[in-house]
Amino acid sequence: MKIGIIGAGQLGRMLALAGYPLGLRFVFLDKTPEAPGGQVGQIIEGEFDDPAALARLAELTDVVTFDVENVPEAAVREIAEKVQFLPPVGALATAQDRLSEKRTFSALHIPTPRFLPVATREALELAVTQLGFPSVLKTRRMGYDGRGQRFLKGPEDVDDSWEALGRMPMILEAFVEFDTELSIIGVRRPSGDIRFYPLAENIHEEGILSYTRAPYVDGPLQDTAERYSRRLMEHLDYAGVLTIEFFVEGDQLLANEIAPRVHNSGHWTIEGAVTSQFENHIRAILDLPLGETRCNGHSAMVNLLGEMPELTDVLSLAGAHVHDYGKEPRPNRKLGHCTLVAPDSDERDRALSRLLELAGRSLR
Repeated sequence: MKIGIIGAGQLGRMLALAGYPLGLRFVFLDKTPEAPGGQVGQIIEGEFDDPAALARLAELTDVVTFDVENVPEAAVREIAEKVQFLPPVGALATAQDRLSEKRTFSALHIPTPRFLPVATREALELAVTQLGFPSVLKTRRMGYDGRGQRFLKGPEDVDDSWEALGRMPMILEAFVEFDTELSIIGVRRPSGDIRFYPLAENIHEEGILSYTRAPYVDGPLQDTAERYSRRLMEHLDYAGVLTIEFFVEGDQLLANEIAPRVHNSGHWTIEGAVTSQFENHIRAILDLPLGETRCNGHSAMVNLLGEMPELTDVLSLAGAHVHDYGKEPRPNRKLGHCTLVAPDSDERDRALSRLLELAGRSLR
């Protein structure tokens, strides 16, 4: 059986690595043959909305999935009529538009920061009078790793932010003084079986995930996150891995955004859980029994950004596992990640502190 993946980035590469032991093969669609997925599978070269390339991908594979959200909805709706496409197109469309995403949260009674749609400069002025300062102005589309958003401290930031973000449809969100950020990763089969991983705590720097620790042990928050995730997956008739990122404000979870795919905050599951998010995504879209999601210990994941640290130094840390994506170095580019697994949280955090030093950062 062959699985098609739109996007041949590191997420696609790790999906293929998880699927090969199951006897599966992979074909990617990507605009560059040098993408990480090319190390482990065939790449059909083309843009994500190239009808001929998409048709070729559908022709060669039994099921198609994706590792990025910026896949044009109209293009994939067409191939979804020719080959099974999971997660479903509707879920992809919801996640691509921040306004649609927030409205879905609200419709499902999943708490989220206060927000207002902003289509014009005049609408932005009205929105800031209602939500106040500080607030966050975000483009509705194409925002990730801190892109497509500006922090508004006061009225003096409004004009510059509106211009900098391109005077396009946006949303304005009330700023949340959150305690920490958590993510829940769930996985669902078409037949309805659902599993959840333990909550993970995420630390960002300049909008990019710096490191993740798991499990984040809080029974009530875990139960709440699972309830919200189940509600969303059933609403979307979902199949595959789905991530919800939350702000924690006191004892409340506020949904920030979703990712309808395997997620950076779940990389720890490769070594830190019985079954990785990548293998479970593959199992789910093929409607195979889902694997156990319990932890093997206490884990941390550090994104390796800009340049790779010395391999010898990293591998000298107990419980360290390096994943090099084979990318060319570039400032703040995700070149790889390292997972740490330890028997307890104290030992994990000691190793994490040292790993962050090797990566030029520090524990927060």
